[in-house]
Parts: sequence; structure tokens; C-alpha cells
Amino acid sequence: MLASIIRFSIRNKFIVLLITLFIIGFGIYSTSQLSIGAVPDITNNQVQVITTSQNLSTQDIEQFITYPIELEMANLPGVKEIRSVSKFGLSVVTIVFEESMGNFLPRQLIAEKIKEASEKIPKNFGTPEMGPITTGLGEIYQYILDVEEDYKGQYSVMDLRTIQDWIVRRQLSGIPGVVEINTWGGYLKQYEVALNSAKLNAMNIRVSDVFTAIEKNNSVSGGAYIEKGKETYFIRGEGLISSLEELEQVVVENRDGIPIYIKDIASVGFGHANRFGAITANAEGEKVLGQVMMLKGANSKNVIEDVKHRIEEISKNLPEGIIINGFLDRSELISKTTFTISENLILGCLIVIFIVVLLLGNLRSGLLVASIIPLSLLFALSMMYLFGVDANLMSLGAIDFGIIIDGAVIIVEYVAFQLTIRNKDFKNLSKTEQLKLKETISENASSKMMNSAIFGQLIILIVFIPIFSLQGVEGKMFQPMALTFSFALIGAMLLCLTYVPVAASIFLKSTKENKRNSSHRIMSFLNRIYEPAIWWALKHKKIVLTASIILLIGAVGLFNRMGGEFVPTLDEGDFVIQPVLKTGTSLEETIKMTTKIEQILIDNFPEVKQVVTRIGAAEVPTDPMSMEESDVMITLNDKDSWTSASSKDELAELFKEKLAILGIELEFTQPIEMRFNELITGVRADVAIKLFGEDLEILAQKANEIKSLIEGVEGAADIVVEKTVGLPQMTVNYQREKIARYGLNIADLNEVMSMAFAGKIVGNVFEGEKRFDLVVRMEESGRQGIDDLRNFYIDLPNGGKIPLMELAEIKIQKGAAKISRDDTKRRIVVGINVRERDLQSVVDDVRLILDKKLELPYGYSITYGGQFENLQSAKARLTIAVPVALILIFILLYFAFKSFRDALLIYSAIPLSAVGGVILLYLRDLPFSISAGVGFIALFGIAVLNGIVLIEHFKELNRTSSISGDQLIVNGAKDRLRAVLLTASAAALGFLPMAISENVGAEVQRPLATVVIGGLISATLLTLLVLPVLYSMFNSSTSNSSSIGKGKFVSILFLLLMISSSGLSAQEIKSYEELRNLAYENNAVLKAASYQVDQSKALIKSAFDFNKSSIYYSYDENDLAFNNQPNYKFGIQQDFLFPTVYFADKKLKEAELQVQTGFFEVKKLQIEKELQASYQQVIYEMEKATIYAYLDSLYKQFSQAAKRRHELGESNYLEKITAESKQQQMSVAYLQAQQDIITSMERLKSIVQTDEVFELASVELAKIELNIESIQESPVLNLYENQLKRSELATRFSRQQLLPDISLDYFQGTNSGIDEQLIGYQIGLKIPILFGGQASKIKAAKLEQNIISERARDYKLQMRSQYNSLISRLEKFREALTYYEGNGELLSEQIIKTATRSYQEGEIDFFQYIQSLENATSIKLNYLENLNSYNQVVIQINHLTL
Repeated sequence: MLASIIRFSIRNKFIVLLITLFIIGFGIYSTSQLSIGAVPDITNNQVQVITTSQNLSTQDIEQFITYPIELEMANLPGVKEIRSVSKFGLSVVTIVFEESMGNFLPRQLIAEKIKEASEKIPKNFGTPEMGPITTGLGEIYQYILDVEEDYKGQYSVMDLRTIQDWIVRRQLSGIPGVVEINTWGGYLKQYEVALNSAKLNAMNIRVSDVFTAIEKNNSVSGGAYIEKGKETYFIRGEGLISSLEELEQVVVENRDGIPIYIKDIASVGFGHANRFGAITANAEGEKVLGQVMMLKGANSKNVIEDVKHRIEEISKNLPEGIIINGFLDRSELISKTTFTISENLILGCLIVIFIVVLLLGNLRSGLLVASIIPLSLLFALSMMYLFGVDANLMSLGAIDFGIIIDGAVIIVEYVAFQLTIRNKDFKNLSKTEQLKLKETISENASSKMMNSAIFGQLIILIVFIPIFSLQGVEGKMFQPMALTFSFALIGAMLLCLTYVPVAASIFLKSTKENKRNSSHRIMSFLNRIYEPAIWWALKHKKIVLTASIILLIGAVGLFNRMGGEFVPTLDEGDFVIQPVLKTGTSLEETIKMTTKIEQILIDNFPEVKQVVTRIGAAEVPTDPMSMEESDVMITLNDKDSWTSASSKDELAELFKEKLAILGIELEFTQPIEMRFNELITGVRADVAIKLFGEDLEILAQKANEIKSLIEGVEGAADIVVEKTVGLPQMTVNYQREKIARYGLNIADLNEVMSMAFAGKIVGNVFEGEKRFDLVVRMEESGRQGIDDLRNFYIDLPNGGKIPLMELAEIKIQKGAAKISRDDTKRRIVVGINVRERDLQSVVDDVRLILDKKLELPYGYSITYGGQFENLQSAKARLTIAVPVALILIFILLYFAFKSFRDALLIYSAIPLSAVGGVILLYLRDLPFSISAGVGFIALFGIAVLNGIVLIEHFKELNRTSSISGDQLIVNGAKDRLRAVLLTASAAALGFLPMAISENVGAEVQRPLATVVIGGLISATLLTLLVLPVLYSMFNSSTSNSSSIGKGKFVSILFLLLMISSSGLSAQEIKSYEELRNLAYENNAVLKAASYQVDQSKALIKSAFDFNKSSIYYSYDENDLAFNNQPNYKFGIQQDFLFPTVYFADKKLKEAELQVQTGFFEVKKLQIEKELQASYQQVIYEMEKATIYAYLDSLYKQFSQAAKRRHELGESNYLEKITAESKQQQMSVAYLQAQQDIITSMERLKSIVQTDEVFELASVELAKIELNIESIQESPVLNLYENQLKRSELATRFSRQQLLPDISLDYFQGTNSGIDEQLIGYQIGLKIPILFGGQASKIKAAKLEQNIISERARDYKLQMRSQYNSLISRLEKFREALTYYEGNGELLSEQIIKTATRSYQEGEIDFFQYIQSLENATSIKLNYLENLNSYNQVVIQINHLTL
């Protein structure tokens, strides 16, 4: 087929060239339309539900808002994770969905659930709303409203906020791709009525009267219209307040004809809403910030350009002196990364062209091959546009033109070679004949080499398939790269089939071989070096193979010493510093501190361009921070102008040194990195130590303990504990008796208190189009401290007033500052940013320290998140993706060569290539990352190409050449040296610009390029020597008597391929938790139960199973058309159950899933009980054997001593034989104890059921903690509840089946007498008239509910009885343990010491000594036996099932 395509192309050159022009044109167009970004958007598919309730404390927010929302969202389909943050006045719940759900379906589902959640949230506690549809890359442009120097005193921060809200924000809205304009800082302007408490009390005016007066005097109405003559006059009642003066004139009350105005009891003026955030900038004090947020999936480059264009227009219409200062522009990072991509692609292209021209030795051939580069790139860009792949650092950053042109090199080199050797055939031919001959040569040569060319490219293409299996963050990061590379490779393959043969037949010329050109001289030089080397290798096969294996083992050792990180951190060019201030720090104090930070940075570092600080929460709080939390965002000048430091890490250290004078902790990160970390994992740090538990105080205490333990770990910088407690609160505890006595209620008191201190909105005031809240609150002097709260007067129903302190106890106490939850469990985070070390090593050291030194209470646990969590997830997927890639390569090689031997020979290039990749990574001090892992996958595909070239040529020489043995191998290797070097050097050097680039974004590409370059160097060098040696040993036609045998060779080759696999030593299980995890993974009963759960889950979709459609053809003479002739009918019939039946069946199957899940949990509990019991038995037997071993050695010594005393006449024969008898008895006891260990271990292994060999580490038998609550949390009881629910749903399902079925029938008829189709349809109902059988089923289902209920009741009674019995047994063993722990242990040790000393000094005889030893050891053995029995009973209680 390939030959036919080539033949068609050469014979239809115009069509091929036209298609090529189309590729160029469409590629250029696609380039202009592509969405261009800096990096792939790796944010997971999430929706934020934000609720603001400014007057609620942290605990109340969690209880009344966060928990109901979480509960509603937990049952949505496709939910992967739910995180939440509750803090004073704010709840943010983040729901993460499966990627397959898309962007809008999750929001639709959540919108429906928000309505239900709102019903569970008390009135006036806040309304949940969804956050904007944006991502971690959504903050594309940030600006501050600034004032020019000459106008500094003319505008307040409130003025700036008003300009932002009503001018800038409104005009920026509506730009395509912009989803939100978020505002941060300043004062939100309000018309304020500040009540004077003393005047209110003096005039005895109620606060509610003030509300009523304002509301009734600030309204607008209409009176329809009046028709007068030919005109209509509309009536409008204009009663809105429009100024402060009008507000002051509102009458509250009229006493004896004297009006009391608002101005008589309150101060009227401009106020501001309580704020939870602020902005400072460049040490100039407060500013107002605008944050442009991009719609998820929009073209960032285009959106930013539109935003900047709109800002230019807005700037012209701003009030005089106001400027928009854009300080964070994502387009700058895009420009820098785009430059990096362009530079790498251009340099890589030039290097590849140079190598190709140099080694081919023919300018025309080199340029023809080089033309494939832009064409394949344009083809890839076209496909990216069609498939919606963004152009960014990852998608375009890994294209290696050296790999892409491999096929073209093979074809063009062979065509040029054929033209050269047939140069004489062109003499004496006309131009037309020469052209035809060139076409024939090009067609034949291309067809012959096309299989090799396509096969090589197909291997590389298939290798990238496993990368598409990557999911989550790593999938979004590397799938665009694999797609783009595949597009370019597919384009190159198509061009090799069409364009290359055509261009070769047109542009290549037949010339004589020129031995003086550079290519020939280079290859001659290399052959002079290579020939003696390969002869030496063939004569010293054992040395070559041994050296290769040593290199491979060394590479494995190096790899194990290398650390790991998720992906290298992209240098964004900007800093974010997060100061850690005391919990409860006021907003004003935070502003002072951040202004000092800005002043220090600007004064001391010329590298700093601007410093803008975001404090607290924005208007749309997608990033919920407290008032003591802030992000100091530092934009830097170009690196060329830096003087203080040469790198960002150095600059960060200098920043830390200068800011140390402030005495606060600092955390360093970058804007995009910070946002990605927070959105993906819920924390901002590289590593998050997540501590889960219930009590916030214990969590905070243990988190601080963790911090102190890990502060000395190398590379662990910016260790910060999440602030969860210590928020100062004025708590009002109402005294209900007093409240009742005065006829008040708590709701009214809370409302009045909220009004006084937070303010209550009683209307709006309009200034043209601007609208501002009209708020009533107490004057500022009356809300300064706790005394003002205590002395706040409450209106009584009878007309009097009473201070609040008479109705409540008011005090200051510490409360929760923030409550974070992951999947409904409370947690606290200890964040670590990693600098100057890899991620994996830091976490390994931290984990080692915490496992040894940290003790956690029952119910508390630790997990590791952040970037480390992503690394672990990606590693797990790579452990699948890499073997799959290797298997695919081997299968392809086997089918290509139809020989297991040849496939295995070529396959040896893979471990040899890995050697160079690992070594070069190590030499460049680069840790293993997912970038490097993807590099290894790509490398393995490229590495086998050299082997294919050599082995294929060796086989051809075997068939065609008369030479045999080692000479054939040497000749063949020399023949293909040029092809091998050309392929490898082009591929390796194509990645060289990426490997050495220092531009922005190069750090992400560097590991991948390093792996490929190092691997290709080692693969090429070793393949040119090792592969010929292996071929010589294994090929019967070339091997001689001195060769190593085939059996030995297979062993060597197997070792070469498998040396990097895991070791053969038994795995040591250090704790019960490790053993339990091993059992969970391998126990067949658990696996079967898990499969049953999966089966039930799969069956849910079968609820919507429709009957087979009936298609029929009929003829009936009774069925006559209007022409009285019978019809021929063709129709389709479909029966449906009543629609509600399907949904009832789905609910029933979902209930069945819950039942099977319950069965799984019960099995899990039973397995865990058996496992823990067996584990404790093994530990008991091991300790018992230790005691018997000690006694055995002791009796051996005294048996020898007794024998010696008898020989010296110091004792009688009876003592001697008694000592020997006792020693033999103890040896037997020791052997029995060892046998008991083996028996117990076999029982343990039968539960774990793993194929791995494992041993238990020696641990001391210790008491197991009793979990009293376990009986209340029995999964068996949950199982009964689920079975009852299933039975109820089965009853409903049976009832639903009484509903009629629906039958639809559609048919068309015709006959010979008419020219048209007669149509008809039929709709019918199948009504169950005879439903007696179904009624019996319903009755039986109801009876099943009774059966399950009674069984559950019986189980509870039996379990309670069993529990009481076990508790009784436990008390018996506890008393025995108490005796030993109090007296027995000390008594046993004293008996042994005293008896031994007395016997040695002759104070007691041997028999007394023996008796003392037996007494002492029997105490220890009894203790162990009682402890084991105690533990076994505790295990039964903790895992109580019947």
C-alpha cells in the first residue's frame, strides 16, 4: 500500500505540491488563531461555593453554612473531592469533579443543590453563590488605581474605590473571555446614620423607630397616568433621599408638635462598610486593586490584549490625576516563554540542518530533508488548532526535529546513494529520459526504505500512547506535549510518503561520488576509530558485557540516590512573600507591617520594580485570607540590571536577611505557583503535612510540635503552621431567665446588636447611576471596646431601656480563627516550601523524623499533600505507563522481525539508553521529575531505532553476502555507522538548546532534554559495541567455538534487562499498619468483596435497559388502501416500561451498591480482626521464644558447670544428671516455641495472602488501646440499615411494575397502485389487569422488611450480650496485668539476680537455684500469656461482629 501511495505521488506531482501549499497556508492561518499561553492550565475541574455572612463567628460559619453545603454536594455525581474553609464571616467550599464532567454540567448540578442547601441555612445567615468560572491561570491582569504626584491630596481611598466600582470595573466588564473583575481594598462608600446612644436614651427613642422613619421617608412610587386632551401625563412620586442634608431632615418622631430629626439623635455623613481586606503599594499607603479574571478555556493572549486596549480607552476618561497602574501582566510571562520556545525551536532546527548536511555530504539532500521541519511544524500547528490544543511551553517545548526527520533522512540518503551509483546510466540520455529515470529511481528507493522509515516513526508514535493515560495534573501537563509531538510525527510520515519522493525526483541530481567532501572525510575518520574498537569488542565479549552490566548496576544505584520532584518550578520572574502575623492581628496593624516590608524592599533592592500587597479577602473571596494574612507581590526588573544577586534563590535569602529586623516569619512563592497549589491541593506550599483530627486545640498543638521537629531538615524552608486558633472574640452569653423577665427574645437582641456594631442597611441612595447603601449603626466612639458592648442599651417592650450587661455575660476569649476541612474532616496544615533540594528527599527526611518522634492521639492521622501528593500520584501512573510503553515496543519489534531473538537483541538498547539518561541527570544535579519520566518514555522509543538499523543490515548481509562470522558484523556495522550517527546525533542535538537554555521556562524542559541527550549518547556508543557482540554470540551463522553459549547469553541478556528490578531480599514489615495495608491489597476475600462492589456499581447503568426493537414487514389482504388494494407494510415497534420504573430500578440498584459496600466493610472488619489477632499471636510467640532462648542458654551454662563440679568432686551425680535433664527440657521448650512462631506466621500469611516474602520486625508486645465507641459504629448495623433501605426500594419497585407499559409502533405502507408512502403509527398501553402475582411479590417484599428489622434487633441484642461478656473477661486479665506491672516485674528481676548471686557464692544449692529461676520465669511467661489474652479480647471488642 505504501508503494502505491509513493507511485501515485510521483505521478501526480502537481496535486502533491498543491497539498503541500495548502499545509503551508492553513498552518500559517492556524498559527495566527492558536491560543497562546505560558504553561498548560493544570487546574482541576472545580467549582467554589462562596457564602459571606459578615456577623458570624468561625464555628457558626462551619456549623450553619459550611456543613450543610458539604452535605448536599457530597452526593453529586462525579465528585472527587470536597474541601472547605470556614472563617469569620466567610465560607468557601471547593468541590472537585471528574474532568469528564466538563465545565458547565458541574455548575448546573451545584446550582440545583445550592437551592436545597439554602433551605437548611437559617434566614439572614447568607446566601451561597458559585465562584467565577476561572482557573489558576485566570488572574491575567492586576492593576492598582494610583494618583499622580500633583493630585495626591485630592482623592481619598474611598474615592478610588468608588471610581473602581462604578467606572473602571463597569467598562472592563463585557470583554469576551473576561468572567469577573474583582475589587480589593479601599472603603466601600455608604451613607451613614451614626446613632448617639446618649441622645437616644435621653430622648427615650427606640432604635426601631429610627429604622421605620428612614424607610418610610426614602421611597418612590407612581400613580399611573392622567389623560388630558391629546397627551398622557404619568404620575411619579419622588421621595428618594439624594443628599446628606435630606437625610438629616428625616423626622423620627413628633412630640407636642415639635419634630425630632435624624440630625438631633445621630451624626449623618459618609461612612464605609466593615472591610476584611486592603491593598498597599510601593510603601505609599493604601490603594485600590482590580483583578481581571479570565474565563476558563479562553485565549489568554487575546483576552489580555483586549483588556489592555480597553484600559487605554478607560484611562482617557478617568478623573484628572487618576491613573491605572498595571503591575502584574500575564502577557509578559507569555512573551518570555514564547521567546524561549521560538529560540529552542529555531536553534534546534539549525543544528539539525547542519548535522544532516554535514553527514549526508550533499547540500541538496540536506535542504530537502530540512524542508520537512517547517512543513511538519505547520502541520502540527494546524492539528493543534483543530483539536483545541494550546501553544505553550509544554506543547511546543518538546518537539525534536531530529526525531521528526528520521524517516526523511533514511529515504533521501538512499535515493541520493542510488543516484550516485547509477550516475553512468544518465549519460547520453535526453532530459525527458533523465527525468523518467530519476522518477523510477526515486520511486524504487523510496518504496524500499519506506518500511524502515515508517516503522521507526511508528515505534516513536506508539511510545507516546501511554502518556495519554496520565491523568490529573500530570496528564494536563504532558498530554499536550504528546499530542503535538504525535501531530508533527504524523505530518512527517505523510510527507515522507508524498512530498519527499516528489521533491527527491525533482531536486536531487545524479553526481559522482566525491571522496573529498566533508562528509566522506568525517566518516573515514570515524571508521578508522570504530573498526579497531569493534574488533576488540568482538574478541573480548565477556569484558564488554561485564562492563555493560556494571554500568547498568551503577546507573541503578545512582538513580536510587537521586531525589524526586513533581515538575521543576517555572521561574515566573516575580515573587510573592507571605508574612505570618499573630492570629487576630487588626487590619490597621497588618497594613503598617506590610508598608514597612514594602519600604525595606524598595529602599534596599534596585532589582525590585514594584511591590503591591493584598491583605485579607477581596470582594469575591476566591482566595479566602484572614485580616492578618497577606500576599506581598513583588515584580522584578530584568535580570540584566540585577546587582544584589545573580539568582532568585539568592535574592530570596537577601530579602529574608533584610526583613529579619521585623521579627516575623516569611514564606516565599510565586503568583501562579501559589494559585495552582491552592486550587489543586488546597494549600499554597510545595509540601503540606496535613494533620487530621477533631479538636482544634490539639491540632494546633501537634502542628507546632511538627514544626519544631522538622526545622532542622535540609531544604525545608518557610515552615509555616496554619493559623486555626487564637482569634480574640467578645462573647455574649445570654441569660435566658432575665431575657424572659423583661419580655425580650434572643433574635431581637442579636439583630439590635448586629445593627449597632456592624450596621444595618435600611435603603439606598442614588447618585446618578451610582447606588450606595444607607446604613444605620452606632457612632464610632460608641463601638470602641468591650465596655461599649456591655453598656449598649436595649429597648424594652414597655418603653424603658436596659444595658446589655444586665441581660448577658460579656467576656473576651480566644476562639477558632479558621477551620479547614478535607472530605468533611477537620485538618490543619504545616506548609513547607522546598529550596535548594528536591521534594522527595525533603519529604523522606520529614517522614522519618515524624514516624520516630511524633505521637498522635487516637483518631488523629497525618497525610502529605501539596506538590508531593501530585508527585506520588504521577509516579504511580508512570509505573504503569513505562512498562506499557516497553511492552508495546517489544510487541512491535517482534511482529516486525518475526523473531523473539532479534526483538530481544534490539530491546537491549533500552537499558543501555537508560544508563546515559540517569548519569547525565546526576551530573547536572537534576532530581528525577515527571518531566524526566516522560523523557525516559520518549527515549526508549528513539533508542531502539539504532538497533533496528544494525540488525536489519546484519540480516540482509547474511542473506546476500558470502562473508560470514565476525567480518560480516564488522562490515555491516561500518556500513550503517553513518545512518546510526546521523539518526542519534540529529535527535540528541535537536534537544540541545532545551538542555542548555537559561531563558524563562527552560527549567521545565531541561530534565526531559537531558534524559534524551544522555540516553542517546550512551545508547549509541554502547549499541555500536554491545549489540554486535550480542549478535555475534547469538547468531549461529556468525558465532564460533570460542563464543559464549546461548544459554549463558540468555542469562546475561535477561540480567541486562532485569537488573534494575526490585531486590530478592524479604520485605521487612516494621509495623502492624504496613501489614494491614499489605493484606488490604492482597487478601482474596477482600478483593472478591471489592469486585462485588464494582459489579453493583456497573449494574446501576443497566436500570435504563430497553427491550429490543421489533422491525417487521407484513402483508395482509384485509388491510386495504384507499385504492382497495392490500398494503405492503414496513414498520418498527418499541416497547417501554413506564418512565418512573426505570428510575425506581436505578434507585434499587444504587441501594444494592450500598449493601455490597456494607458487605465489603464487614469483610474488611473481619479480616482486620483476624489479622490483628494473628499478628499479636506471632509477637507473643516471638517474645516467649526469646525468654526460652535465654533460659536455654542459661541452663546450658549451668549444665556445663554442674558437670565440671561433678568431675572435681564438688557435687554428686544427682545434681549433674538433674542439670542435664533440665537443660534438655528447656531446649525442647525452646524448639516448641520456635515451632509455634512458624505455625502463627503461617496463619498470618494465610490472611495476608501476598506472593512477596516478608518478615516481621522484632517489636515489644504492648497493650492495645480499647475503643469503646466501636460497638456504636458497627458496619454490620449499617449493613442492616442498607438492607432495610434496599428492601423498601424493592417494594416501591414492585409497585411501580403495576404501572402500564408503553408501546410505540410506526409503519409505512404502499402498493402497486399508488406512488406515495402511507404512514401510520400506534401508541398503546399494556395494563396489568391480572396483577395477583405482582401483588404477592409486593407483600413478600414488605415481609422481607420485617425480617431484616427483626434480624437487626436480634443482632443488636446478641452483640450487646457478647460485648458485656468480653468486658467481663477483659477485667479478669486486666487485674493480672495490674499485679505484674505493679509488683510482679520487679519481683521477677530480683528473684533472678538474688538467686544467681547466691548460687555463685554457694549460699544456696543447685536445686534451690533451679526452683528460683522457674518461679521468676513463670511470672514473666504468665504476664506475657495474660497480656496476649488481654489483647485478643480487646481485638474482639474493637472489631466486634457476630
